Amino acid sequence: MAKQMSFMDKVKKKTKTDVGYNVKVIKGYRTPEGNLRFFHKFVRVDDLNELSKVDISK
Repeated sequence: MAKQMSFMDKVKKKTKTDVGYNVKVIKGYRTPEGNLRFFHKFVRVDDLNELSKVDISK
Protein backbone atom coordinates (compact mmCIF):
# COMPACT_ATOMS: atom_id res chain seq x y z
CA MET A 1 0.00 0.00 0.00
CA ALA A 2 1.22 3.48 -0.83
CA LYS A 3 1.37 6.24 1.72
CA GLN A 4 -1.56 8.62 1.58
CA MET A 5 0.30 11.65 2.94
CA SER A 6 3.99 12.48 2.75
CA PHE A 7 5.98 14.43 5.30
CA MET A 8 6.00 17.51 3.07
CA ASP A 9 2.19 17.44 2.90
CA LYS A 10 2.08 17.50 6.70
CA VAL A 11 4.51 20.43 6.89
CA LYS A 12 2.63 22.47 4.30
CA LYS A 13 -0.69 22.04 6.11
CA LYS A 14 -1.16 25.27 8.08
CA THR A 15 -4.42 26.45 9.53
CA LYS A 16 -5.45 29.90 10.69
CA THR A 17 -4.59 29.02 14.29
CA ASP A 18 -1.04 27.98 13.37
CA VAL A 19 -0.05 31.52 12.43
CA GLY A 20 2.22 33.06 15.04
CA TYR A 21 5.32 32.32 17.05
CA ASN A 22 5.98 30.10 20.03
CA VAL A 23 8.42 31.79 22.38
CA LYS A 24 9.82 30.79 25.73
CA VAL A 25 9.51 33.56 28.33
CA ILE A 26 11.85 33.31 31.32
CA LYS A 27 11.33 35.37 34.47
CA GLY A 28 13.74 35.48 37.40
CA TYR A 29 12.59 35.99 40.98
CA ARG A 30 13.98 35.73 44.49
CA THR A 31 12.64 33.24 47.01
CA PRO A 32 11.99 34.32 50.61
CA GLU A 33 15.29 32.64 51.51
CA GLY A 34 17.11 34.93 49.05
CA ASN A 35 17.82 32.32 46.36
CA LEU A 36 17.40 33.16 42.68
CA ARG A 37 14.83 30.99 40.85
CA PHE A 38 13.55 31.06 37.29
CA PHE A 39 10.00 30.61 36.04
CA HIS A 40 9.61 29.72 32.36
CA LYS A 41 6.61 29.26 30.13
CA PHE A 42 5.95 28.81 26.41
CA VAL A 43 3.66 31.51 25.03
CA ARG A 44 2.15 31.91 21.55
CA VAL A 45 2.19 35.44 20.12
CA ASP A 46 0.98 36.66 16.75
CA ASP A 47 3.67 39.29 16.33
CA LEU A 48 7.12 39.54 17.90
CA ASN A 49 6.40 43.16 18.88
CA GLU A 50 3.88 41.82 21.42
CA LEU A 51 6.65 40.29 23.56
CA SER A 52 6.90 43.40 25.71
CA LYS A 53 3.18 43.03 26.58
CA VAL A 54 3.44 39.38 27.68
CA ASP A 55 2.98 39.02 31.42
CA ILE A 56 3.62 35.72 33.14
CA SER A 57 3.30 35.43 36.86
CA LYS A 58 4.21 32.67 39.25
